[in-house]
Amino acid sequence: MEIITNSRSSKTVKYFRAFFFISLLLLILFSAGVLAIFSYAKLLGPPPLSVPQSTLLYADDGTLIGESNRGEKRYWVKIEDISPYLLDATVSIEDQKFYEHHGFDLKRIAGAALADVKAMSKVQGASTISQQYARNLFLHHDKTWNRKLLEAFYTIRLEMNYTKKQILEGYVNTIYYGHGAYGIEAASKFYFNKDAKDLSLAEASMLAGIPKGPSIYSPLISFQKAKERQLLILRKMEKDGYITAKQRQQAEKEKLTIVGKQSDPKNNIAPYFQDVVKQKLKTDLGLDDRTIEFGGLRVYTTLNLKQQKLAEKVIQNQVSPNSQIQVGLVAMEPKTGYVTALVGGRNYEQSPFNRAVQAIRQPGSTMKPFLYYAALEHGFTPATTLRSEYTVFHYNHGQNTYTPHNFNDQYANREITMAQALAVSDNIYAVKTNIFLKPKTLIETAKKFGITTPLENVPSLALGTSGVKLIEMVNAYSMFANGGKQIEPVFIKRVEDSHGNVIYDNHPLQKQILDKRLAFVMTHMMTGMFDKKLNGYATVTGASMLKDLTRPYAGKSGSTSADHWMIGFSPQLTTGIWTGYDNGKEITLTEDKKLAKKIWAAFMEKSLKGQPKKSFKPPKGVKAVAINPLNGKLATKDCPVSVKTYFVAGTEPTEYCTEHLKKKDHSNPTKKKEEKNWFQRLFGL
Repeated sequence: MEIITNSRSSKTVKYFRAFFFISLLLLILFSAGVLAIFSYAKLLGPPPLSVPQSTLLYADDGTLIGESNRGEKRYWVKIEDISPYLLDATVSIEDQKFYEHHGFDLKRIAGAALADVKAMSKVQGASTISQQYARNLFLHHDKTWNRKLLEAFYTIRLEMNYTKKQILEGYVNTIYYGHGAYGIEAASKFYFNKDAKDLSLAEASMLAGIPKGPSIYSPLISFQKAKERQLLILRKMEKDGYITAKQRQQAEKEKLTIVGKQSDPKNNIAPYFQDVVKQKLKTDLGLDDRTIEFGGLRVYTTLNLKQQKLAEKVIQNQVSPNSQIQVGLVAMEPKTGYVTALVGGRNYEQSPFNRAVQAIRQPGSTMKPFLYYAALEHGFTPATTLRSEYTVFHYNHGQNTYTPHNFNDQYANREITMAQALAVSDNIYAVKTNIFLKPKTLIETAKKFGITTPLENVPSLALGTSGVKLIEMVNAYSMFANGGKQIEPVFIKRVEDSHGNVIYDNHPLQKQILDKRLAFVMTHMMTGMFDKKLNGYATVTGASMLKDLTRPYAGKSGSTSADHWMIGFSPQLTTGIWTGYDNGKEITLTEDKKLAKKIWAAFMEKSLKGQPKKSFKPPKGVKAVAINPLNGKLATKDCPVSVKTYFVAGTEPTEYCTEHLKKKDHSNPTKKKEEKNWFQRLFGL
């Protein structure tokens, strides 16, 4: 009997030892596994927190003008810009032990498991905020063991590499609040039309209850259920010490106004401008479409909302609603190249084709300033005279002929100065100059001004018969306005990623390209279109605008049978207008022919209202003299008209006008010199 007892005791000891060693081995294996998981999680480093977010576009004053979304609103705001009530309510109802656990609430998990076993179904959740955030970031919401294990692993990675503050910030920025609103900022704007930082306790507690079941607890679906859950959250917050009983009672009584719609859609603000910005994000920054659409970028643009609204309103007021004529407008700061307003057409919904940056149209006489700048470089001056008369030009060794015409076939039938030729837009003077310089010179000069569209090497290029883009022309004229510095059209000032890191910061380079003196001489000549003193056989081309202008401007108009342009500038702003039909149909109505100038004058005056009336300041190396505009000679007191004209110092006229001297007794009349032709005068032959 004693032997049997000892044998049983021996077996018990063996079983116990085996169980102990097996348990110890399992514990070691489990510990090693846990250690391996944590080591691997640490080795992988912090998981990326990139989630689809709306890219936001801002005007130059910080106003939101557009966003990318496809039925989903996704914004990211820093935790400092979220109401503390919302953060406290979220922690209280979703994860009371959030600041104490390391990603998993084991007591809560055990309690939920027990409740599920008793009910024989899934009745209670135990996911922490960290687990929910991991699920929102990296996983599909399917209910499989594989997803559960991955969720746990991602939770470990989050807890090991991010602070509780970062995790909570990420959670409230990614959780779904119903009706297409992802994150608390989108939800706050949708339900209460306010920023997340401005939520009251009552509003915050209402929103904190929605993520548990947006289709159940949305106040738009069932205000009663939403209110019940709000009251539950408020009592929980009081119990957890986040609020007092008095605060709870006040919040319970607060009457909430549910807006239930997103703030006014922004994509209808300057839609043509926004299209250019998105294209620039691709071409200039190299971003792909997905990053642009869902990268949560903050794009700070150059758009001036006041000018943009003025541009659209002026066009609407000036163009008949029954007309099919189209309009393109570009406004730019000449010193920086910042595009402050842009209109690519009269109705974006009907036609998103951007006539300001995409259309290639004939610029007409707006090409002449580049031609005359080239002429100044080759020895011409504002006082250089050429004969204006009906002319048939022969080129290509006489194989081709070209017969340009002035407006209404009006010719001076005498010699006129370059200053007057520009002011009245004499075509004969321009073509003669172009042939003398050779069209290739004008092409090279246009490139210097930033014109990239290929131009035809023909005599008629002087009259703008080769198409260009409006944005190019406005940029080129801005180089006159800024004293000859090279600029490019700028639409984007700065771009930040979803975490506020600056990934692009524009710093315009201003390289001196033009001769400052010649740029100013040309600028002053371009003021001539608004100077009645330069009237001659024809009136100056800006005469119809004079009554509407209150400050110094320089510019040039241009027209072909199908295109009408007006481009001009003050020291502060350059604006270009194009009008015409998309199909190239001839503009026949008198009112339509006036549109470009009328829109330009109204827009410039309204945009600059309240700003100083600046004049164009001459640089060193130029000299102003009074000349007779008809012959380019120094004016005397007897000349009926005298115009202050700038020249590069040393090139100004030295001969006085004698045409208007009073008749006197000349006892020793001198023999009249034989008149030289313009080639001889120009080169001193």
